[in-house]
Amino acid sequence: MILALSHPTAECNGKFRVTGSKSESNRLLVLQALFSGLNIENISESDDSKIMQEALKSDSEVIDVHHAGTSMRFLTAYFANLEGREVLLTGSQRMQERPIKILVEALKSIGASISYEKEEGYPPLRIKGKNLIGGKVSLPADVSSQYISALLLIGAGLEKGIQLNLLGKITSTPYISMTLALLDNLGIETEFQGQTIRVEPLIKSKITTQIVESDWSSASYFFSVVALADHSEIHLTSYKEETLQGDSVLKDIYSKLGVISSIEDQTLKLTKQDINLPELLELDLSKAPDIAQTIAVTCYGLGVGCKLKGLHTLKIKETDRLQALYNELTKLGAHIKITGNSLELASSSKFIPNRSIFSYNDHRMAMAFAPLAIKIPIKIEDAEVVSKSFPTFWSDLEEINFIIDRR
Repeated sequence: MILALSHPTAECNGKFRVTGSKSESNRLLVLQALFSGLNIENISESDDSKIMQEALKSDSEVIDVHHAGTSMRFLTAYFANLEGREVLLTGSQRMQERPIKILVEALKSIGASISYEKEEGYPPLRIKGKNLIGGKVSLPADVSSQYISALLLIGAGLEKGIQLNLLGKITSTPYISMTLALLDNLGIETEFQGQTIRVEPLIKSKITTQIVESDWSSASYFFSVVALADHSEIHLTSYKEETLQGDSVLKDIYSKLGVISSIEDQTLKLTKQDINLPELLELDLSKAPDIAQTIAVTCYGLGVGCKLKGLHTLKIKETDRLQALYNELTKLGAHIKITGNSLELASSSKFIPNRSIFSYNDHRMAMAFAPLAIKIPIKIEDAEVVSKSFPTFWSDLEEINFIIDRR
């Protein structure tokens, strides 16, 4: 599906309920499968969370997670510790190009039985579940935090718990902290000091209800809308001041781009304010890489240059997101440079309208570029990909006067 997007007024006002955090939901779903007595409210409506729920309930010998990277990592650890269960864990062609060897080797070091069906180091995986004992595990710290969280989630169900010794600079720390906070909420003892993370075995699970906060990554596109609009006030629910999500740094980042934000009664209010924009925005996004695409496109739309670093994990996402940003922003007239872990965008007021943006089967590419339609008419290819994390995205944009021609 190709969508043609435009906006007649550059004024955007509305109120929306944003689906629950995919990151929180998927962690809690694994914990719910491991420990009795956990109830979850406001679960994400994303494809990824639906895939996770289906996989955890399935008794099939083949589990296909399609494009869901979080599910691939978390389920690898989950099934490795499910004694007596053998599964073939697979995914899309792109998923079979995304490395998983570091997690597999870590699990093997505590006794897991996992083999590669095709290319070594990549899915599909043949997993023969065993009763893993746990103990000490060492792995690089500058990899996807999902490897680390996958091990932490099963840690409380292991006889010896788990102790992770992280080697090198730790990236995406907020996602690790999120996992540990959710474990703490269930009464599981954890500790994170320096380069070592420890999860103690859970003796007895308790009955508890966890309410998933709405997704800050999904909120990022509304921050972009407000920044690019001439006039805008948008209200989003349900958000917390004391959030577990690292992408909440959006509040500080977008304050530099004219978006004033506040939270009251679990409603996040975003308001456009006219300010003197910076000529150059420099950010280290190693703790929140998922918002890099949105920020880069917003800066382009505002004529603000940006230097973004800490982006090395973007190369192994649904697509190589750095290369994808280079391709699509260049198509629109931007001057951009990328390296293996950074992006540099020159300030410019040059916009080429009616270009067709390729989404690369990546929900964040489609949604990051959509707000740019406030400035120039654009097209989004394979627009249905947004269902991976934000199924109501296009109808929500129509509520704030985006004109969307479905072709």
